[in-house]
Amino acid sequence: MELGIRGRTAMVAAGSKGLGRAIATALAAEGARVSIGARSPGPLAEVEQALRGAGAEVLAMPVDVGKPEDLERWHSATVERFGAPALVVTNTGGPPVGQLEQLTEDAWRSGIDSTLMNVVRLCRLVLPAMRAAKYGRIVHLTSFVAKQPMPILTISSTLRAGLSALTRTMATQVAADGITVNAVLPGHFLTDRQIHLNELRAKQHGTTREAWEAQVVASIPAQRFGRPEELADTVAFLLSERAAYINGASLQIDGGLLGATF
Repeated sequence: MELGIRGRTAMVAAGSKGLGRAIATALAAEGARVSIGARSPGPLAEVEQALRGAGAEVLAMPVDVGKPEDLERWHSATVERFGAPALVVTNTGGPPVGQLEQLTEDAWRSGIDSTLMNVVRLCRLVLPAMRAAKYGRIVHLTSFVAKQPMPILTISSTLRAGLSALTRTMATQVAADGITVNAVLPGHFLTDRQIHLNELRAKQHGTTREAWEAQVVASIPAQRFGRPEELADTVAFLLSERAAYINGASLQIDGGLLGATF
Protein backbone atom coordinates (compact mmCIF):
# COMPACT_ATOMS: atom_id res chain seq x y z
CA MET A 1 0.00 0.00 0.00
CA GLU A 2 1.42 3.38 -1.02
CA LEU A 3 1.13 5.70 1.99
CA GLY A 4 2.10 8.97 0.32
CA ILE A 5 4.92 9.55 2.81
CA ARG A 6 7.83 9.44 0.35
CA GLY A 7 9.77 12.69 0.21
CA ARG A 8 7.92 14.28 3.10
CA THR A 9 9.78 15.64 6.13
CA ALA A 10 9.11 13.89 9.44
CA MET A 11 10.12 14.87 12.96
CA VAL A 12 10.20 12.07 15.54
CA ALA A 13 10.80 13.01 19.16
CA ALA A 14 12.63 10.56 21.44
CA GLY A 15 13.43 8.59 18.30
CA SER A 16 16.69 6.92 19.33
CA LYS A 17 15.27 3.99 21.31
CA GLY A 18 12.21 1.82 21.76
CA LEU A 19 8.97 2.84 20.11
CA GLY A 20 10.38 6.13 18.81
CA ARG A 21 13.19 4.36 17.00
CA ALA A 22 10.76 1.86 15.50
CA ILE A 23 8.61 4.74 14.21
CA ALA A 24 11.60 6.57 12.72
CA THR A 25 12.68 3.34 11.02
CA ALA A 26 9.21 2.72 9.58
CA LEU A 27 8.96 6.26 8.20
CA ALA A 28 12.44 6.04 6.68
CA ALA A 29 11.48 2.75 5.03
CA GLU A 30 8.50 4.54 3.44
CA GLY A 31 10.84 7.15 1.98
CA ALA A 32 10.36 10.02 4.42
CA ARG A 33 13.22 12.35 5.32
CA VAL A 34 13.48 11.76 9.04
CA SER A 35 14.66 14.18 11.72
CA ILE A 36 15.20 12.53 15.09
CA GLY A 37 15.60 14.33 18.40
CA ALA A 38 16.72 12.46 21.53
CA ARG A 39 18.77 12.93 24.69
CA SER A 40 21.04 9.85 24.55
CA PRO A 41 24.05 10.50 22.25
CA GLY A 42 25.05 6.84 21.92
CA PRO A 43 21.69 5.43 20.78
CA LEU A 44 21.12 8.57 18.69
CA ALA A 45 24.33 7.99 16.74
CA GLU A 46 23.50 4.32 16.40
CA VAL A 47 20.06 4.87 14.88
CA GLU A 48 21.42 7.60 12.61
CA GLN A 49 24.07 5.22 11.27
CA ALA A 50 21.53 2.42 10.82
CA LEU A 51 19.10 4.60 8.87
CA ARG A 52 21.84 6.08 6.70
CA GLY A 53 23.09 2.57 6.02
CA ALA A 54 19.62 1.68 4.79
CA GLY A 55 19.70 4.62 2.38
CA ALA A 56 17.52 7.04 4.35
CA GLU A 57 17.89 10.80 4.56
CA VAL A 58 18.24 11.45 8.28
CA LEU A 59 19.08 14.25 10.69
CA ALA A 60 19.84 13.26 14.30
CA MET A 61 20.17 15.92 16.99
CA PRO A 62 20.67 15.85 20.77
CA VAL A 63 17.41 17.25 22.15
CA ASP A 64 15.85 17.47 25.59
CA VAL A 65 12.18 17.86 24.72
CA GLY A 66 11.52 19.39 28.12
CA LYS A 67 13.57 22.47 27.13
CA PRO A 68 11.88 25.00 24.81
CA GLU A 69 15.21 26.17 23.39
CA ASP A 70 16.13 22.60 22.39
CA LEU A 71 12.83 22.15 20.56
CA GLU A 72 13.32 25.45 18.72
CA ARG A 73 16.87 24.53 17.74
CA TRP A 74 15.78 21.11 16.50
CA HIS A 75 12.87 22.52 14.52
CA SER A 76 15.05 25.20 12.89
CA ALA A 77 17.71 22.65 11.92
CA THR A 78 15.06 20.36 10.44
CA VAL A 79 13.56 23.14 8.33
CA GLU A 80 17.00 24.20 7.14
CA ARG A 81 18.01 20.64 6.14
CA PHE A 82 14.77 19.16 4.81
CA GLY A 83 12.12 21.87 4.73
CA ALA A 84 9.09 22.31 6.95
CA PRO A 85 7.91 19.05 8.55
CA ALA A 86 4.62 17.63 7.32
CA LEU A 87 4.73 14.61 9.64
CA VAL A 88 5.32 14.98 13.38
CA VAL A 89 5.45 12.41 16.17
CA THR A 90 5.52 13.80 19.69
CA ASN A 91 7.06 11.43 22.20
CA THR A 92 8.99 11.41 25.46
CA GLY A 93 10.36 9.14 28.11
CA GLY A 94 8.05 8.59 31.04
CA PRO A 95 7.84 11.17 33.86
CA PRO A 96 8.86 10.37 37.47
CA VAL A 97 7.04 7.41 38.99
CA GLY A 98 5.40 7.10 42.37
CA GLN A 99 2.15 7.52 44.25
CA LEU A 100 0.78 10.97 45.03
CA GLU A 101 2.34 11.44 48.46
CA GLN A 102 5.75 10.30 47.22
CA LEU A 103 5.93 12.89 44.46
CA THR A 104 7.41 16.34 44.96
CA GLU A 105 6.36 19.53 43.20
CA ASP A 106 9.64 19.39 41.29
CA ALA A 107 8.68 15.93 40.02
CA TRP A 108 5.34 17.27 38.83
CA ARG A 109 6.95 20.27 37.14
CA SER A 110 9.46 18.01 35.42
CA GLY A 111 6.68 15.72 34.23
CA ILE A 112 4.57 18.59 32.95
CA ASP A 113 7.47 20.04 30.95
CA SER A 114 8.64 16.72 29.51
CA THR A 115 5.26 15.05 28.92
CA LEU A 116 2.71 17.79 28.23
CA MET A 117 4.34 21.14 27.48
CA ASN A 118 6.84 19.58 25.07
CA VAL A 119 3.87 18.51 22.94
CA VAL A 120 2.28 21.95 23.10
CA ARG A 121 5.55 23.68 22.22
CA LEU A 122 6.44 21.40 19.31
CA CYS A 123 2.96 21.68 17.84
CA ARG A 124 3.09 25.46 18.05
CA LEU A 125 6.36 25.36 16.09
CA VAL A 126 5.13 23.13 13.27
CA LEU A 127 1.50 24.20 12.82
CA PRO A 128 2.03 27.52 10.97
CA ALA A 129 3.79 25.84 8.03
CA MET A 130 1.25 23.00 8.00
CA ARG A 131 -1.60 25.50 7.87
CA ALA A 132 0.10 27.35 5.02
CA ALA A 133 0.59 24.10 3.10
CA LYS A 134 -2.96 22.92 3.87
CA TYR A 135 -1.49 19.58 4.90
CA GLY A 136 -0.09 18.00 8.03
CA ARG A 137 -0.11 14.88 10.17
CA ILE A 138 0.56 14.85 13.91
CA VAL A 139 0.59 11.77 16.12
CA HIS A 140 1.02 11.95 19.88
CA LEU A 141 2.62 8.86 21.38
CA THR A 142 1.09 8.52 24.86
CA SER A 143 0.10 5.45 26.89
CA PHE A 144 -2.80 3.20 27.81
CA VAL A 145 -2.73 4.81 31.27
CA ALA A 146 -4.59 7.73 29.66
CA LYS A 147 -7.63 5.43 29.92
CA GLN A 148 -6.51 2.98 32.63
CA PRO A 149 -4.56 4.88 35.32
CA MET A 150 -1.92 3.00 37.32
CA PRO A 151 -1.18 3.89 40.96
CA ILE A 152 2.59 3.94 40.45
CA LEU A 153 2.20 6.20 37.38
CA THR A 154 0.33 9.08 39.02
CA ILE A 155 1.96 11.83 36.97
CA SER A 156 1.92 9.91 33.72
CA SER A 157 -1.72 8.83 34.11
CA THR A 158 -2.78 12.42 34.79
CA LEU A 159 -0.84 14.00 31.93
CA ARG A 160 -1.59 11.27 29.36
CA ALA A 161 -5.31 11.80 29.96
CA GLY A 162 -4.69 15.48 29.30
CA LEU A 163 -2.93 14.62 26.05
CA SER A 164 -6.02 12.72 24.88
CA ALA A 165 -8.07 15.86 25.49
CA LEU A 166 -5.45 17.96 23.69
CA THR A 167 -5.55 15.55 20.75
CA ARG A 168 -9.27 16.01 20.38
CA THR A 169 -9.29 19.78 20.81
CA MET A 170 -6.36 20.27 18.42
CA ALA A 171 -8.02 18.11 15.80
CA THR A 172 -11.15 20.26 15.76
CA GLN A 173 -9.07 23.43 15.47
CA VAL A 174 -6.89 22.39 12.52
CA ALA A 175 -8.99 19.93 10.51
CA ALA A 176 -10.22 22.53 8.04
CA ASP A 177 -6.60 23.14 7.00
CA GLY A 178 -6.03 19.51 5.99
CA ILE A 179 -4.23 18.63 9.22
CA THR A 180 -4.99 15.56 11.32
CA VAL A 181 -4.07 15.07 14.97
CA ASN A 182 -4.31 11.63 16.55
CA ALA A 183 -2.86 9.79 19.53
CA VAL A 184 -1.72 6.22 19.97
CA LEU A 185 -1.95 4.60 23.39
CA PRO A 186 0.58 1.76 23.62
CA GLY A 187 0.01 -1.10 26.00
CA HIS A 188 2.88 -3.29 27.14
CA PHE A 189 5.86 -3.24 24.78
CA LEU A 190 9.18 -4.58 26.11
CA THR A 191 11.09 -1.29 25.82
CA ASP A 192 13.64 0.10 28.29
CA ARG A 193 10.83 2.03 30.03
CA GLN A 194 8.71 -1.11 30.37
CA ILE A 195 11.64 -3.08 31.76
CA HIS A 196 12.31 -0.31 34.31
CA LEU A 197 8.67 -0.35 35.42
CA ASN A 198 8.68 -4.13 35.58
CA GLU A 199 11.71 -4.01 37.87
CA LEU A 200 9.99 -1.48 40.16
CA ARG A 201 6.76 -3.48 40.34
CA ALA A 202 8.63 -6.73 40.92
CA LYS A 203 10.49 -5.16 43.84
CA GLN A 204 7.23 -3.84 45.29
CA HIS A 205 5.72 -7.31 45.15
CA GLY A 206 8.80 -9.12 46.40
CA THR A 207 9.34 -11.13 43.25
CA THR A 208 11.67 -11.29 40.25
CA ARG A 209 11.28 -9.24 37.11
CA GLU A 210 10.81 -12.43 35.10
CA ALA A 211 7.99 -13.61 37.37
CA TRP A 212 6.34 -10.20 37.25
CA GLU A 213 6.57 -10.08 33.46
CA ALA A 214 4.89 -13.49 33.30
CA GLN A 215 1.98 -12.00 35.29
CA VAL A 216 1.82 -9.00 32.96
CA VAL A 217 1.70 -11.23 29.88
CA ALA A 218 -1.03 -13.33 31.48
CA SER A 219 -3.16 -10.16 31.82
CA ILE A 220 -2.91 -9.37 28.09
CA PRO A 221 -5.51 -11.15 25.94
CA ALA A 222 -2.92 -11.53 23.17
CA GLN A 223 -0.70 -13.33 25.74
CA ARG A 224 2.47 -11.52 24.74
CA PHE A 225 4.20 -8.15 24.79
CA GLY A 226 3.78 -5.98 21.71
CA ARG A 227 6.54 -5.67 19.13
CA PRO A 228 7.68 -2.07 18.48
CA GLU A 229 7.32 -2.48 14.73
CA GLU A 230 3.62 -3.32 15.18
CA LEU A 231 3.02 0.08 16.75
CA ALA A 232 5.31 1.80 14.25
CA ASP A 233 3.34 0.50 11.27
CA THR A 234 0.13 1.86 12.79
CA VAL A 235 1.71 5.26 13.36
CA ALA A 236 3.04 5.30 9.78
CA PHE A 237 -0.51 4.73 8.52
CA LEU A 238 -1.91 7.53 10.71
CA LEU A 239 0.75 9.82 9.22
CA SER A 240 -0.16 8.84 5.68
CA GLU A 241 -2.33 10.42 3.02
CA ARG A 242 -4.67 7.44 3.32
CA ALA A 243 -5.56 8.34 6.92
CA ALA A 244 -6.96 11.75 5.98
CA TYR A 245 -10.36 11.13 7.61
CA ILE A 246 -9.02 9.82 10.92
CA ASN A 247 -8.85 12.84 13.19
CA GLY A 248 -9.01 13.35 16.93
CA ALA A 249 -8.74 9.64 17.70
CA SER A 250 -6.91 8.07 20.64
CA LEU A 251 -6.13 4.58 19.41
CA GLN A 252 -5.27 1.75 21.80
CA ILE A 253 -2.49 -0.57 20.61
CA ASP A 254 -2.43 -3.02 23.46
CA GLY A 255 -3.30 -6.56 22.40
CA GLY A 256 -6.80 -6.15 23.88
CA LEU A 257 -5.51 -5.15 27.33
CA LEU A 258 -8.13 -2.51 28.12
CA GLY A 259 -11.06 -4.58 26.91
CA ALA A 260 -14.30 -3.55 25.28
CA THR A 261 -15.43 -1.28 28.13
CA PHE A 262 -12.79 1.41 27.55
